[in-house]
Amino acid sequence: MCLSLSSAANKSDRRLLLGALCHPPTSRVAFLVSVARLWCLALHSLPRWVVGCQCKASMLEGASGGSTFIIATHFSLFQAIHHSIFFHFRMKGTRMAKWLSLLVFVVLLLKAEGVDVGLTYVQSAVPKGAVCLDGSPPAYHFDKGFGAGINNWIVHFEGGGWCNNASVCLDRRDTRLGSSKKMDQTASFSGYLSNKQKFNPDFYNWNRIKVRYCDGSSFTGDVEAVDPKTNLHYRGGRIFVAVIEDLLAKGMRNAQNAILSGCSAGGLTAILQCDRFRSLIPAGAKAKCISDAGYFINVKDVSGAQHIQEFYSQVVATHGSAKNLPASCTSRLSPGLCFFPENVVSQIRTPIFFVNAAYDSWQIKNILAPGVADPHGQWRDCKLDIKKCSSAQLSVMQGFRTNFLSALSGVGSTPARGKFIDGCYAHCQMGTQETWMRADSPVLAKTTIAKAVGDWYYERRPFHEIDCTYPCNPTCHNRIFDNNRSDD
Repeated sequence: MCLSLSSAANKSDRRLLLGALCHPPTSRVAFLVSVARLWCLALHSLPRWVVGCQCKASMLEGASGGSTFIIATHFSLFQAIHHSIFFHFRMKGTRMAKWLSLLVFVVLLLKAEGVDVGLTYVQSAVPKGAVCLDGSPPAYHFDKGFGAGINNWIVHFEGGGWCNNASVCLDRRDTRLGSSKKMDQTASFSGYLSNKQKFNPDFYNWNRIKVRYCDGSSFTGDVEAVDPKTNLHYRGGRIFVAVIEDLLAKGMRNAQNAILSGCSAGGLTAILQCDRFRSLIPAGAKAKCISDAGYFINVKDVSGAQHIQEFYSQVVATHGSAKNLPASCTSRLSPGLCFFPENVVSQIRTPIFFVNAAYDSWQIKNILAPGVADPHGQWRDCKLDIKKCSSAQLSVMQGFRTNFLSALSGVGSTPARGKFIDGCYAHCQMGTQETWMRADSPVLAKTTIAKAVGDWYYERRPFHEIDCTYPCNPTCHNRIFDNNRSDD
């Protein structure tokens, strides 16, 4: 296939094509960006009458939000313009139509790994004051269970960072992370949320819900007053309860199995709200929690400042989160410190599993080496691609890993707890197929994340594995970030 494509387009286009298809990036998401860029390259050479849309490929990683790839030239348009592309390039007497067709095939193949799920607005939450930053109703995507999974439930909370004062929350208010009016109407479910048995053997037929993030406090806030100047509502804690109550009314009251989970800031929700979730669902249900990339640690940045500790204290104060943080922590520590999992995990009574990279890419970029601590940008290239880190920077990152594992010690090693801590430069690994379960997925003890989580949940065997130090694990899908993107 690669040899037959060697005559495609001009030399620069050919290098781009061969690099993406003959030697694809190890990361599926990086490959998607390459494919999207190739597609945009092709569209730019088409006459305007063929495509009346803007082509854009971008990667969004909300401060902890997992990776979402958007190809603004919608997938449905690929099929619609396919024949037009062939017509145009045949008229030009080129061979470009052949590789454009291949691109269409590749993108549609990748798309087939996920299923699009529509958005549901929780209108019943509004009278309870359980609303997004802008006052709009919370929302979630719900793919119903079937067969033997009809009474099993996954409630998965989206990530996307936090806002720590009115100014930052105001900037967030009119985005998808602050308003359900700005959210995409569909979300692609893959990996841990896939409905295909071959991609998600233990949970494919469960009811799977992805709760959208629009409050900026990891669903902990609760301030009654609303400043009329900003119209900001700090109500994340109310949203959490209202969403669970809405799902109970839609069948979760009959749950036999239930999981509270989340990615990044949503993974922190799964930790902080784990016992509350247990208290809200039926007593007879088997309830457990899973945190994916939510174990944020309290460590000094490269300048020696306690940046993240101050930031979290501001988040908790702004959102009035103290009342919704575990009392077992707030009774002995300041509320801001109770936003850190290391200070609450030992008191969690509900079984819980932790999936995390020891070199968590978001934490390296935003906790260890945030822009404010690196004014001259000495860490910029390293944060974009771990292979570009100097030996001195890698040494600092090894120190971060040591601190991370120390903070993780409170998890313990009982069968009720579990952990999959790989030595990768990654963030949020359950929601994408490439890192959840595939032939080339990251493994620890010859076990994928999907197998480890499934075995732990169903109590087939306990799982407590911590990887060796970077770069020892060849199965890692280390993140590579776009140089034109901001660090957060």
